[in-house]
Amino acid sequence: MKNSAKLPSGFPKKRIDLPAEYLSIYTKHYQENRGGETTASALSQKMESWLHRQVAKDLTSSTLPKATLEIGAGNLNQLRYEPESDQYDIIEPFVNLYEGSPLLSRIRSTYTDVSEVPQANRYDRITSVATFEHICNLPEVVARSAFFLKEGASLRVSIPSEGTFLWTLGWKMTTGLEFKHRYGLDYGRLMAYEHVNKAAEIEDVLRYFFANVTGIVFGLSKQISLYQFFECKSPDLPRCSAYLSSL
Repeated sequence: MKNSAKLPSGFPKKRIDLPAEYLSIYTKHYQENRGGETTASALSQKMESWLHRQVAKDLTSSTLPKATLEIGAGNLNQLRYEPESDQYDIIEPFVNLYEGSPLLSRIRSTYTDVSEVPQANRYDRITSVATFEHICNLPEVVARSAFFLKEGASLRVSIPSEGTFLWTLGWKMTTGLEFKHRYGLDYGRLMAYEHVNKAAEIEDVLRYFFANVTGIVFGLSKQISLYQFFECKSPDLPRCSAYLSSL
């Protein structure tokens, strides 16, 4: 059956400008947030374990090592949910997040952009945890990723339910309050800079490039949830190729 999904407009996205007072604390805050070094971020890390567990559900301790490419590996915290493998590659532009990590020894190859991945590479699975909401050129990244999947392989993506009431209320009452207390700044401005894609847009992009997309939510529904997970199979390679050729 022909894939009738439509690609959302507005890509590639453009980030808003961050005022100087945000830029001065940006790197420090980002590293603390990803490392769970504050009260609110530690709570967030516990909640976000759902995102990591969903991505790793296709693996068990008895699973043979699968060639994996993780998009947006951050500080390598997904590795804590996955069995040892000598075929684990990552894409992460913010190198400072994982430099010096004891988990780095488990990484085979590192890249800062999907365009750096050798075209001959093929993976049993491509994963991403709380990253797709940050990517301005998301359709390009997804389309390129499709060509790295082996036959029958899947793209496994977990994201916050950005753009929904419950998700917004959640960060406003936790990280938002802590950020205001620490820096006297509006966390909403930083979120608008970081989260350029809403959950619904991300799902539309996935469904545009993949014929078989299934998902679950951490909540009652997509609109009343904190997180969402998607497993994407059967990439529409001609559609991916046509999109990339149009860039």
